[in-house]
Amino acid sequence: MTQNKIIDYLKTHKDDFAKKYGISKMALFGSYARGENQEESDIDIAIETKVSDYFLLYDFKEELENFFHSKVDVVRLRERMNESLRKRIMKDGIYV
Repeated sequence: MTQNKIIDYLKTHKDDFAKKYGISKMALFGSYARGENQEESDIDIAIETKVSDYFLLYDFKEELENFFHSKVDVVRLRERMNESLRKRIMKDGIYV
């Protein structure tokens, strides 16, 4: 899996994800965004959504894992979240 493949997939399906899951913004962050990923690295995706629905987020995560054949962590950006994680996402994040 490459950073470009992940970004291309997210860009290609951005409108579909917006309609299906209410996602308004997406960013790749973590080891793939920094170019430090290893074979066992998971894929970290930060999202902004219009609604907070755990089941929709789970479905989104599952869809990505099925496509990438890799573990995916999805983090919903919100006002009240771990500040160090938010800063890391803002620093490393590649928005699509």
